[in-house]
Amino acid sequence: MNDSAVAARIARTVRADIRALTAYPVAQAAGCIKLDAMECPYPLPDTVRDAIAATAREAELNRYPASDQQALKAEVAAAFGVPAGAGLLFGNGSDELIHLLIQACCEPGDTVLSPWPSFVYFDMAARFDHARFEAVPLTSDLELDLPAMLAAIERTQPKVVFLAVPNNPTGGTWTEPQIRAILAAAPGLVVIDEAYQPFADGTWMPELLAQPNLVVMRTVSKIGLAGLRFGYLAGHPAWIAEIDKVRPPYNLDVLSQAVLRTVLRHKDVLDAQAARLRADRAPLARALAALPGVQVYPSGGNFILARFSGQPDGNAVHLALKTRKILVRNFSAAHPLLAGCLRISVGTPDENAALLAALQDILSSES
Repeated sequence: MNDSAVAARIARTVRADIRALTAYPVAQAAGCIKLDAMECPYPLPDTVRDAIAATAREAELNRYPASDQQALKAEVAAAFGVPAGAGLLFGNGSDELIHLLIQACCEPGDTVLSPWPSFVYFDMAARFDHARFEAVPLTSDLELDLPAMLAAIERTQPKVVFLAVPNNPTGGTWTEPQIRAILAAAPGLVVIDEAYQPFADGTWMPELLAQPNLVVMRTVSKIGLAGLRFGYLAGHPAWIAEIDKVRPPYNLDVLSQAVLRTVLRHKDVLDAQAARLRADRAPLARALAALPGVQVYPSGGNFILARFSGQPDGNAVHLALKTRKILVRNFSAAHPLLAGCLRISVGTPDENAALLAALQDILSSES
């Protein structure tokens, strides 16, 4: 069959909105300083890696994962402060959990709402799952526009509201009164995405059983386990029971479960790495803000959003860094509010120093 015949068959078969999309971009990172994906830059210590290897050898790969996850749920709840009586649901990263939430709550055409710009997968998953995504723009200062949020909730009556706290890619942390107002106004479910909670102050976990429409979603990707692909959703058991009905059977493989249980016995290592990144964030932000033509936004995550408003602009700086094998994420074309913006993960001290030296060279030589 020739290419034109395949293209014609695809045009008749694949959804038009899917054909119009571009796949999620992942940069080639071999030999680069990787500051583009909010990963933890520190590998696990050899003692933990040895324990993982021993656990992996014992995994029964010829069997499906056990259906009873009570032991793992108890360990996750204890490690991450899930309140007693709350339910837990596990996913292959937060991405799968976002799909499950929309699939369980939304019929075709129902509204999923979020402040915007925010985590791009809120929008993508809504589109993939036949929901309608409502983006509520942030203010010009990249803060939450509460009046606009409440007006959009009243107008669209969303089934699901996603609030990333801290927000990706801006780093903003919405206030408690703002979130309480949204919880009170939302007619459906409010999902607080706390992917970056280890780097911020506060959590909504203690409120799970006090709020009738709140669930909290987290991932272990940012605290040193990005390759594991594990996310968890906590909420009232009645919410979790309904969402669990659309979870694929065996969605969490035996190796992921075994590795996670092993690493949780060494959670102090993960906590120490998160604390180090949090401590290094402020000096990196000050150094970036001291560069000519650079505006830095407050961040509660393990990353910093910086706007390059002069010459060179964000696109040129991104390309210049890439030629120096330093990867950051370019959001200049993602949304008008992010014109000239680069999102920069907090790296090791050596990586941060290399980034700053490169930026000083780029901005001085091209200004």
